Amino acid sequence: MPPCYLVTPWNYIGFFLVARPESDNLWWEAFANEFFEEDATLTLHVCLEDGPKRYSIGRTLIPRYFRSIFDGGVTELYYTLKNQKESFHNTSITLDCDQCTMVTQYGKPMYTKVLTEGRLILEFTFDDLMRIKSWHMSVRTHRELVPKSVINMQQDPTMLEQIGKNITRQGMSNFTLNYLRLCVILEPMQELMSRHKAYALSPRDCLKTTLFQKWQRIVAPPGKRGRRTVALHEKHQPVEPNDHRS
Repeated sequence: MPPCYLVTPWNYIGFFLVARPESDNLWWEAFANEFFEEDATLTLHVCLEDGPKRYSIGRTLIPRYFRSIFDGGVTELYYTLKNQKESFHNTSITLDCDQCTMVTQYGKPMYTKVLTEGRLILEFTFDDLMRIKSWHMSVRTHRELVPKSVINMQQDPTMLEQIGKNITRQGMSNFTLNYLRLCVILEPMQELMSRHKAYALSPRDCLKTTLFQKWQRIVAPPGKRGRRTVALHEKHQPVEPNDHRS
């Protein structure tokens, strides 16, 4: 099972991950639980060939985000921070670093070290666990480094041309980018999936109940609850405001 380390004190902080093929979803869930709050969010800003993109995911999807990095060919991942600033609040600590480098070591399709540079802002809870509540990274640029020994070994012009091509897009593999695109669809559905898991409602009833609750919050006077909260009868079906069934 791959080890992970959170380096403190605040003058240097890094996340170091070493993944092995046997790492499963349970391990990644345990990793996220160790370092992230239950309501944590992770946001990435990156400018791709087709324009700037913003991806934001919640705690449920964070484990698979980190796993996608390693599934895309990475064998080592860590972050280095320079000249970061810390600010303390009543319930949180904010770390702002304008010189953050995400270092990823790829073992495939070829041995490559990728340096992804940008700004990282982390918000930690101010308690004994000091888990991450908010992770926000804006990517500026990236570099891909291939050892000279790998280049010198190649005699085939086709292979040399292949080595000259980037294996990532702004420091992220296609595997990770495809997952982030999928999260754009999955993230709004998290409330529906949680309700389905908790109450065993059908997809239709999950949507119906969720929309009704949102409607109640909209029409309720400020500081007061709506006329009636959503109730579930013995078959776990949502009860409408005008439904007078017992």
